[in-house]
Amino acid sequence: MKKIHCLNPISKKGLALLPAEYELGENPEDAQGILVRSADMHGMELPESVLAVARAGAGVNNIPCDELGARGIPVFNTPGANANGVKELVLAALLLASRDIYGGITWARQLEGADIAGQVEKGKKQFAGCEIRGKTLGVIGLGAIGVEVANAAADLGMTVYGYDPFLSVMGALHMSHFVSYTQDLDDMLGRCDYLTVHVPLLPDTRGFLSSDTIGKMKDGVIVLNFARNELTDNGAMAQALESNKVRCYICDFPNEETLAMKNCIALPHLGASTEESEDNCAVMAVNELMDYLENGNIRNAVNLPDCDLGKRMAGEKRIAIFHKNIPNMIGQFTSTVASCGVNISHMTNKSKGQIAYTMMVAEAQDTTEIREKLNKIPDIIRIRVME
Repeated sequence: MKKIHCLNPISKKGLALLPAEYELGENPEDAQGILVRSADMHGMELPESVLAVARAGAGVNNIPCDELGARGIPVFNTPGANANGVKELVLAALLLASRDIYGGITWARQLEGADIAGQVEKGKKQFAGCEIRGKTLGVIGLGAIGVEVANAAADLGMTVYGYDPFLSVMGALHMSHFVSYTQDLDDMLGRCDYLTVHVPLLPDTRGFLSSDTIGKMKDGVIVLNFARNELTDNGAMAQALESNKVRCYICDFPNEETLAMKNCIALPHLGASTEESEDNCAVMAVNELMDYLENGNIRNAVNLPDCDLGKRMAGEKRIAIFHKNIPNMIGQFTSTVASCGVNISHMTNKSKGQIAYTMMVAEAQDTTEIREKLNKIPDIIRIRVME
């Protein structure tokens, strides 16, 4: 029986995928897998029984990924599962800012008296806006969400530029040919009427929307941030809004600073808050977790290398080893298995940074001797045998 512990409520559509040999436990003490959304795992002591953590969402700032990786515990996320939900909200934000819909609603709710229709006709001029068709949008970050936003905006008649120095093959394949890819960020910043940011929070991207970056933008630009609050230097953004360098800033992160900004619309972190997104993320997280526990395969791990040997056949003995990424480790593994008189029918090895992952299919009835000998090899982090 494999035990799964949920640190947050997880969509029933995802949990329904767990077969009878899985059990949802009430605490992590003897769990093999952890499912999480927003719970803060920093400082949490996970028992040795935990083999993997799956985040039903894209961001993993609430998880000590490096610490868990050093223990041979992959942390999975679900890139792209909530992309459509975020994309639709970004499109809504474009319209909110262009037409001052928020200002108009706020004003209309304050109207009183018998002649509200007359007041509307007299006052609506102050909320006159512009259409997004024909305007220029810059999309910074062309991952699953950024590409969806770029494609949708192009379909709505916008001129769209996309920038991402780490554009993946999949991102390029899914990007519309109506989106112009650029490697010159500074040039793009000066061209765009709207800018939307879709990059992960990393040491290099923290405070990306700085006074320097904003200074290169077109006067009166509208800026959207539905990725992470920390990507914006809030002090610089507040100054840009006061000077009208930035006409409107829409983000998904209310806090004391954003709520005090002039012409800032701060939504209550609604990006992936749709029933469909929560279902998609849960389904993807559960499938990743089961694939690892049952087959040893790693897909979409943020802290360890992706590695796939396909579905494990009935009776197949599969040995999975996390180890330091140094020379002669594979040679030691193969010679150890051979010394037990066992053949390796399939094998794969992948690395990420200082950690590597090796999977072997051993043609053995009993793997006890193999496991004991492998455990004596220095620089091994963790060994699992699936049988």
